[in-house]
Amino acid sequence: MELIGMLDSPYVRRVAISLQLLGLQFRHRSLSVFRTFPEFKAINPVVKAPTLVCDDGEVLMDSELILEYVEAMARPHTLLPLALPELRQALRVTGLALVACEKSVQIVYERNLRPPEKRHDPWLERVAGQLHAAYDLIEDELAKHPMAATREAIGRAGVSVAVAWEFTQKSVAGVVDPGKYPRIAAFASQAESLEEFRTAQYGDGTYPVRSSP
Repeated sequence: MELIGMLDSPYVRRVAISLQLLGLQFRHRSLSVFRTFPEFKAINPVVKAPTLVCDDGEVLMDSELILEYVEAMARPHTLLPLALPELRQALRVTGLALVACEKSVQIVYERNLRPPEKRHDPWLERVAGQLHAAYDLIEDELAKHPMAATREAIGRAGVSVAVAWEFTQKSVAGVVDPGKYPRIAAFASQAESLEEFRTAQYGDGTYPVRSSP
């Protein structure tokens, strides 16, 4: 399998980390949807990151849908709880983390792609409010249901929270104060120390090719 997209995308990064946690081998091509648009388009005409090229050449996209597929490949290994109450909790936290990713991306695009004279401050304030609301709710969830940042326990929800937090702090620095979210900050810091996170660090690097075990 080949994962296409840059690790400065939280969506690409959560797939790269999850593939490792599931024990699945993959190659990574660090292509930008902006700087290497033609090359990306040749692989996936809609140019969406992440893109996963399966072993038979079939192309999948959208991080959540890719994770559904690779978890099916890895069965019985899974990053989701099996019991219904725990599954519902994990899906709630994952959804909140994906909102945090989405709102952070919107702020990045508004700041970096839209001409300054066309920026709409009320829209930015609204998006920032949604971003803070997502982290408020995640912080509350961690108070009620602490998560362990270990390789064995982190799961899809934990990966999503840690990746979202790193992306927000790096891409829109100063928008979300870590001091307001001590549980998230501590959890994400512990997660970032795991090998699976360190080998897929936020940025423009490429995940190293690993030999099969």
